[in-house]
Amino acid sequence: MTDVVNFKRACYAAARSTGGRVIEFHVANDVTPNFHLGVIAYRDHTLAVACTRDSAVLAIAEPPAIDFVSGGRRSDQLTFVDAPELLAVVAGLLPGFQVLTKSELDGSFDAAAWPHVSSKDITYWRPSTLGEALFNCWD
Repeated sequence: MTDVVNFKRACYAAARSTGGRVIEFHVANDVTPNFHLGVIAYRDHTLAVACTRDSAVLAIAEPPAIDFVSGGRRSDQLTFVDAPELLAVVAGLLPGFQVLTKSELDGSFDAAAWPHVSSKDITYWRPSTLGEALFNCWD
C-alpha cells in the first residue's frame, strides 16, 4: 500500500524543483480508481504524477479531463506523457518505486511480468497496454 503522505510530499518537492506548483490531489480511497494523482501546474502546461495505490509504481500523465456534459464527472482514463525531468525528480524522492515511461506504459501488457494484477481482472477487462493494466478504474 502506498503511503499517501510521502507521495504528497514528493509531489510538492518535485513541483518546487521543476518550477511548478501542486494544484490538486486525487487520492484513491475507494474501489476505483486504483491510483493516486498529484496534479502539477506549470506556466504553459499541467502534468499529473500517478502512483498506484497497491504497489510502488509511478508514471507521468496528462491530468484527467472533466466531462461537464455528464455533470462534471472526471475521466479516470490516463494518457501517459514523456516528462523526463519531472519523472527523474519524483523517482529520486521516492526510492524503491518503479518508474515507468510513456513507451513502457503504452506497450503491450505481459501478465507474467506483473503477477500482482488480478488474473480475474485481466480475463474480464482484457487490458491491451501496461498502463491500462496498472492504472485503471476497474471495479
